Parts: sequence; C-alpha cells; structure tokens
Amino acid sequence: MILFGTIVNGICIILGTIIGRFLYKMPESLKKTTMQTIGLFIVVIGLQMALKGEQMLVVLISLVLGVVLGELWKLEDQLNNIGKWIESKLSKENEVDIAKGFVSATLIFVVGAMAIVGSLDSGLRGNHSVLITKGIIDGFTSILLTASLGIGVIFSFIPVVLYQGSITLLASQIQQLAPEELLNLFIANTTATGGIMIMAIGLNMLELTKIKVANMLPAIIVVVFLTILSMNVSF
Repeated sequence: MILFGTIVNGICIILGTIIGRFLYKMPESLKKTTMQTIGLFIVVIGLQMALKGEQMLVVLISLVLGVVLGELWKLEDQLNNIGKWIESKLSKENEVDIAKGFVSATLIFVVGAMAIVGSLDSGLRGNHSVLITKGIIDGFTSILLTASLGIGVIFSFIPVVLYQGSITLLASQIQQLAPEELLNLFIANTTATGGIMIMAIGLNMLELTKIKVANMLPAIIVVVFLTILSMNVSF
C-alpha cells in the first residue's frame, strides 16, 4: 500500500498523544524543563539539517520570499484560528491552549527533510522505512509535547497525513518529470530550508524568540522553483 508509511506516521502521533495525555498533570516545573529539553533537541536537529544545504543563497532567498508570502497570507493567524476553533469545541477550563499544541506539533512534524524524503521514497520506491522511523520519532515527541501543551497535539496528525500523502501520491509524476540530479539538489535545499525553520521552532520553545514560523512555510514551495532555476543559472 503506497500510503502505508504515512498512515503509520499518523497513528504514531495519535498513540503518542494518548500516552502523553496521562502525563498531562505533571508539575509545572517539570513541564517547563521538559519543553526546554525538547526545544534544545529541536534546535540541534534543525542546525544539522541547515548545514546540509548545497546552495545557501537559494535557501536565503527562499526564506525571505516565503516570509513575505506568509505574512501577506497571514498563515500563522490562520493556523491559530483553526486551533482556536478546535479549542472552542473541546477545551475545558484551566486547560492549556489547544491552538498552541496544534500549531507547534504541526510545524515540528511537517517541516523537515524526513517528511519529504520519506514520502518520496514511499512513492518512488515503495520503501516506507524512512516514514516509519519518522513516525516513531514523532510518537515519542508527541508524548512529551502533549504532557506539556495538552491534547491539541493530536490534531497535528491531519496536516501530517495530508502533506505526506500528497507528496507520496505525486512522487511517481515527479520521477517522470525531474532528473535524479535535480531531485538530489531539491532535497538538499529543502533540508536546509526546513532545518532553519525547525531551529526557529526550537528557539520559540525555549522562549528566546517569538518567530512566526508558520509564515515561513511558503519557503518550501519557493525553494522548489528556485532550485529548478538554479540548474540553469549560477547562484
């Protein structure tokens, strides 16, 4: 089944959230320290990804243009509105902001090389090992995020499944249209772009910054076009 890896990833997020829910009443000091630990880990992962870029000028331009588009489209506000709507339907008094859990988890699980590489691998080769590995990592992360941010984390499985599933289904068409050299360059540039976003998420979790990471998401689309352009123009 071509979507097997994506489905496993979504299930892992749901299971992790359910387990984390039982840890939700942990002391506030422990929650804060846990979130800081996750934040540090995410910064390190993001830095590792960012350093894999082959065309950093392409990455920079993609991020700048992506932020401009994200600000114009107000993506951060739209994601928060979705989370707030869910919160209005499900939240109880004194419960942590569901929108924050939904947005934070969505950005962490969607923005990353494993989501793209794993989805391409599932679609092109029928190999689901990368997405299954990502699912296990996301599952453990869901436990910790839910323990700190609450049940909103569980709703992140929806954009994860839609995003990865779409890439997987389109992968066969990508293979027919794009040469291997372009695919490898695209993955490298996307990895670096996503890594910088993930670093921003980690810094936000450490409460060192208040970067609107969701407004950076269009950079993932922009980097595709700039990567194609870079095959003919020297950056």
